Amino acid sequence: MDALAAIGCQDDADIRLDEAALHLAAADRTRADLAPTLEWLAELATQLPATLPTARDRAEALSNLLAKQEGFTGDHDEYDAPRNADMLSVLARRRGLPVSLAILYVAIARRAGWEARVMGLPGHVVVAIEGSEAVVLIDAFTDGRVLEPAELAGLATSLARGRPLRPGDSALLNNRETLVRLLMNQASRARQSGDDARALTLYRRLTLIAPAMPALWWERARLEREAGDTAAARRSLAAMRETTMDPELNDRIRQAYEALTR
Repeated sequence: MDALAAIGCQDDADIRLDEAALHLAAADRTRADLAPTLEWLAELATQLPATLPTARDRAEALSNLLAKQEGFTGDHDEYDAPRNADMLSVLARRRGLPVSLAILYVAIARRAGWEARVMGLPGHVVVAIEGSEAVVLIDAFTDGRVLEPAELAGLATSLARGRPLRPGDSALLNNRETLVRLLMNQASRARQSGDDARALTLYRRLTLIAPAMPALWWERARLEREAGDTAAARRSLAAMRETTMDPELNDRIRQAYEALTR
């Protein structure tokens, strides 16, 4: 877990998305030598042309490399399978979730020296590639489709079940938020399937990589309490108290902490 704790201590700008996602996957393995995978990712990035000034040229080159040449696409058949949020499995199978594929796209673009971000939408994420004139979006889950500006609103409306795109529906995610979204896919599915032990394991990892997010500590404490480990739940609530100055939230934390000491 030292690698995950190190991520939690890093400034967001210093987090390398692909390396961090691989460390999250390695946490489920007894031994995982990440060096060959990282070398392959570095080599893959060298296949992108060095001089592509426009965002569209960059987006098309990235899509051609990862979707057409390497065969990465979304797993439409087993969308909810946990392996789709496991970066080692994603790289091996060439299949994944929108967020795991977006991490790959953004990481390779950055290794090539380009500006790239993950953009969150309702129930989906896309890749934002910057260039000299504009930003172009890629839907990595859909065979690396390069989106026209008007298509983003249509995609978001479809994802929102017919509701038009509203301010706040789309947002550029920072590195830590992206990793949390990746791991939350596994945690939410574990909870839905009734595997609270697995969910707790994942929330412990979440609080390692994002220790300043109070909601993660709250859910971790809840799962620890339900598992009968009240001492651990109290420690999580105490850690949560250090993350917020909100008086209402602090009052909730105090009440929950006191309830665990009765």
